[in-house]
Amino acid sequence: MRRISAFTFAALVSAAPTAGWAQSENDIPIGVVQPLTGDVAVSGQYVLDGARIAAAKINADGGVLGRKITLIAGDGKSTPRDSATAAQRLILRDHVPVLMGAWGSSFTLSVMPLLEENSLPMLVETSSSPKITTSGNPWIFRISPTFKMEAEGFLTKLGEFNPPIKKAAFLAVNNDFGLAGTAAFKTALESKGVAIGPMETMASDSTDFSAQLENIKASGADTMFVTTAVEQLTLIEKQAAGLRLSVRTVGVGGSTEPDQLIQQAGKAADGTYLTLFFLPWFPDKTPHPQLAEQFVSEWKKGGYDFGGLTEGFRGYDGITTIAAAIREAGSTEPDKIRQAFWKVKVEGLNGNIAFAPEGPKGKESGQSTPNVYIVQIQDGKVVLLQ
Repeated sequence: MRRISAFTFAALVSAAPTAGWAQSENDIPIGVVQPLTGDVAVSGQYVLDGARIAAAKINADGGVLGRKITLIAGDGKSTPRDSATAAQRLILRDHVPVLMGAWGSSFTLSVMPLLEENSLPMLVETSSSPKITTSGNPWIFRISPTFKMEAEGFLTKLGEFNPPIKKAAFLAVNNDFGLAGTAAFKTALESKGVAIGPMETMASDSTDFSAQLENIKASGADTMFVTTAVEQLTLIEKQAAGLRLSVRTVGVGGSTEPDQLIQQAGKAADGTYLTLFFLPWFPDKTPHPQLAEQFVSEWKKGGYDFGGLTEGFRGYDGITTIAAAIREAGSTEPDKIRQAFWKVKVEGLNGNIAFAPEGPKGKESGQSTPNVYIVQIQDGKVVLLQ
């Protein structure tokens, strides 16, 4: 394996353009659809940053099939329609043989018809709606957990909450991501005898949640499960503190960066629980500690925000898995890459990646089984719920 100095590696990562590398005709292009502008652009950029680190490492180690990989980014602009447009351009204009994307569940669902139309595989790195792997699209392979997996992982720690969770309320963004989160956690909590209170929704661009929070306050719920990105959760925490809402907050979906929440919400973030899928503060607690330590180190050397690691790891694992599939296929033909996804076994930052079939027989999608962690913010620090 060809090695590269830490200084050179960091320089390559920080100097890489949005597309990842200056592309030559011999490079293998990989399309990356992420929201790089709009409401959740910060998260999309973090995923792309993690993907860049993976691409730099792969290319420094000799590339794939003797060729460098090039990341060609498409901006989904934080909407389903623009995500589909970005994917279409990558497929038809840039002729990519495989995609990674598209962060939000609604964004990914909008891209999925294009995959079948063009016989092209996509690695899903973030989205958690069950529809993605149960709708019968054989070109989909997901490394992020479904909300059902996340909720079941949460239940294993239910006994750690003191006082116990007796009545749950829900506040979720009104899209496939938010509604799927509410449905999965409601079902899981009901199975353990937890009473269910209000189930509130909000638009993805809402900034005033006073009506929803007042309803939750009046309900007598002791815990509020919130499904949205960190930008809205920050505002919710501040407004809940202003209303003296004395309920626990549990942020679900794995897309809330605790450090960003601490910076933006201040004291209002204290006591908040969050579900996460990577632990950059505790690499020794991850399935592959050395890999986690190396990734965190390269992230810092690249000059990226530490708070973005809980999103950036998705891009790293996604591109690493795609490269493994191309290598396994021995080809850049889309259908051969699709078939190779079923054979890959990758040591990822969130555990071992391998795909099991999910969905209608004969049209199964691939679903990996990631780890789920729960952390709490205590006095401005991130603490792992053991």
